Amino acid sequence: MSDEGLRAAVQKMREEGVADAAINAFEHYYRQLEAGETGLMPEDSIEPVTELPHLDDLPPDPDAEREALRKAIVLRLNGGLGTSMGLTGAKSLLEAKDGLSFLDIIARQVLALREQHGCELPLVLMDSFSTREDSLRALAEYDDLDIGLPLDFIQNKEPKLLVEDLTPAEWPDNPALEWCPPGHGDLYTALVTSGMLEDLLERGFEYAFVANSDNLGAVVEPRILAWLRANDVPFLMEVTERTEADRKGGHLARRKADDRLVLRETAQTPDEDLKALQDLSTHRFANTNNLWVSLRALDQAMRERDGVLGLPMIRNKKTVDPGDKSSPEVFQIETAMGAAIEVFEGARALVVPRTRFAPVKTTDDLLALRSDAYRLTDDARVELVRDRVPIVTLDPDHYKLMRDFDARFPDGPVSLAEADRFEVDGDVTFGADVVARGSVKVEGPATIEPGTILTG
Repeated sequence: MSDEGLRAAVQKMREEGVADAAINAFEHYYRQLEAGETGLMPEDSIEPVTELPHLDDLPPDPDAEREALRKAIVLRLNGGLGTSMGLTGAKSLLEAKDGLSFLDIIARQVLALREQHGCELPLVLMDSFSTREDSLRALAEYDDLDIGLPLDFIQNKEPKLLVEDLTPAEWPDNPALEWCPPGHGDLYTALVTSGMLEDLLERGFEYAFVANSDNLGAVVEPRILAWLRANDVPFLMEVTERTEADRKGGHLARRKADDRLVLRETAQTPDEDLKALQDLSTHRFANTNNLWVSLRALDQAMRERDGVLGLPMIRNKKTVDPGDKSSPEVFQIETAMGAAIEVFEGARALVVPRTRFAPVKTTDDLLALRSDAYRLTDDARVELVRDRVPIVTLDPDHYKLMRDFDARFPDGPVSLAEADRFEVDGDVTFGADVVARGSVKVEGPATIEPGTILTG
């Protein structure tokens, strides 16, 4: 049944116009799935990483930094629709801070760096078909971004596979649900299939700084770039000390079999090892998904591997219609872009401060970002006002979706500059200029009057 399934999946991808290299990568992972591989990384196969260099250890070298910036690009993953937050358009176009969208702030960050350092520093997006049109329209407002390179390229897609026989799922009520992205590890394949990698190399660019579009703390740091060039590092992952907010995220480890650095995601962790995954004292470093990639090293690796980088497979079991749990179960074959740390000989990891890691995955994160716990600087950097992120927990029954979230904060976010923890249980609407201090829990139903100071 699986041979039939692979043939059907490949035929479906060809009819959809998916590039040959992307089809080859899909076939590579299909064979692993067919063989019963789960992509799991047991605790006894890895060991914790304890010692890493820190950003603060890197000495400044203005001349080297200036030269390095002339060879760098900013690459932002911009394929997400924010469906988990009830959005139907590009998540990066959601208001992030002070009336500006994520994409507005990213564009301003790049333009500020160009002005500061006298370099062209291209901004490139990896879009999906769903985010491309709106995102490019938004960037059209920033004429100075155009340096003669395409502003984006498109991520690939692949068919969802029925769990029962690994054939492509069919869903006539909404055929779009028959497809899924291959995870952000598709970045490397899409750079090749789009022709973007070739274009960048022809223009003399050497390094890409890669980050998610929902992480506004991720800004090009010239010291890192100069250090990479000086030491000929092919791949670097920025990591940060894990906090309570990172218990469910990917972490850095070292594989016992070959002593290589690896990334372990939650989806790759056996159930019996989840406790070890969440032990912050054992696995200390969280992957920020801020990555630095040598474009020449990537080009060489893709050529040597016939276009298949060979990242560890992540097998995600879902339903073909995520909103209908009674719909058929499917596998989505995915890879994580940070997992490339195990592919490149000489790959490194670097500890960075928390200010470089402020992803917005939920409305909890968005409330913190919009609040005065963060400030937006003149050069469009998003910085914490204190040395730690307030832990925000909003009742998902009332705040998970943006329309509900906005309705309960009609006059703007609560002040969290002096808050350590802010928890809301129940249906609570907040007036203007409400201040939370220390650890606060609010129980609803309730309406908090304007100017209220919440403690305890």
